[in-house]
Amino acid sequence: MPRLRLFGVLLTVASVPALAAPAPGRAEVTVERVVMLMRHGVRPSTKFPATPAGTTKEAWPGWSTPAGDLTAHGAEGVKRLAAYDRMLFAEQGLLPATGCAAPGTIAAWSSGSSRAIKTGSAFLETLQPGCKVALDHPADEDAEDQFHPTSAVDGDRALAAAQARLPSGGLARVVAERRADFATLERIVGVPVDTASSLKAIPGDNPDIKGGLSFGSTAGQTILLQYLEGMPMREVGWGRASKADIQAVLRFHPTKFQYEVRPPYVAQRLAAPLVRRIIDALSGEGPRVTLLFGHDGNLAALGGFYDMHWTMADYPRDDIAPGGAIGFELVRDAAERRYVRAFQQAQSMDQLRQLTPLTRAEPPSRSYLTIPGCGSDVMRCDLATFERLTRDRLARPAD
Repeated sequence: MPRLRLFGVLLTVASVPALAAPAPGRAEVTVERVVMLMRHGVRPSTKFPATPAGTTKEAWPGWSTPAGDLTAHGAEGVKRLAAYDRMLFAEQGLLPATGCAAPGTIAAWSSGSSRAIKTGSAFLETLQPGCKVALDHPADEDAEDQFHPTSAVDGDRALAAAQARLPSGGLARVVAERRADFATLERIVGVPVDTASSLKAIPGDNPDIKGGLSFGSTAGQTILLQYLEGMPMREVGWGRASKADIQAVLRFHPTKFQYEVRPPYVAQRLAAPLVRRIIDALSGEGPRVTLLFGHDGNLAALGGFYDMHWTMADYPRDDIAPGGAIGFELVRDAAERRYVRAFQQAQSMDQLRQLTPLTRAEPPSRSYLTIPGCGSDVMRCDLATFERLTRDRLARPAD
């Protein structure tokens, strides 16, 4: 994708036992509120062709959906997640098991991009079928400062922050560590890949990786999206990509985010508008369910804000699945103590490719996450502690 101005749910993972809603009448804690940030569903590449002419042996296969927009298959995948969450939220007492929730129970915001708006609409229509739940969003991506804050960072300082995260040997070493993945990518695209890469400053924005690592990220995502869309395997990566190959070339995606978005100087500024929404939703007396629909860069920045990591389903560490989400639950225990629990949720690649109905027997990947700075209990963070570390970073972001 082109440079990330902060795209579009958080974190750090320690994969802990899968989340499960407690059986009725046996809950050890009460879930009072949930906030969830979701990446949009399956889309084509954001431009056609996905990569410049000559970078692949054959032309990229076509799509019937406009560049960058949510596909019909992608919308159906989002609906599978919403049906599962409707069941889970009802068991947690956040939503009624049948009928419409009372006005004010759900709040929903979306990025101004068409794919995010359509993702939010598909999710809400299934979460509350036959009900009218407002989805707030700006007129377009250029008219907002929540999912895509403008001039949030100093470009030169952001570049320095990214460079400080590089290993000894710089980007050349990063490229060398991805040698096997580049070999897989080169076999799929059918032509030699120029692996040389560089980091460039962007005024008022996060830095941008150019060259082979960027090409690998874009090409890997495009091949993944072909697979998730359910295209015949003869069309996925021109018939030269297995699922294992896709998982290998996907590693370029989180590598790119590691240096462009996750450095604390960058992440704590780009994520700030959404983090304010999250902390206000958890700390206030507002809706029981707050939903945010955005882009993979939003999740990456949120992860950098808290220095958190995750593994979604069968994706590489810190990668962000289409439809994948990071969420926070506000819970109350029997002693009336309140805690925040963070979780990740995502369909596996094959669940989304096959549009598998999600049930208790066939659930999405869903696990609790560790929030650094919250103590030794990886399952929960005292609400006051979570508020303090969050508001401290908002007030005094990293230099």
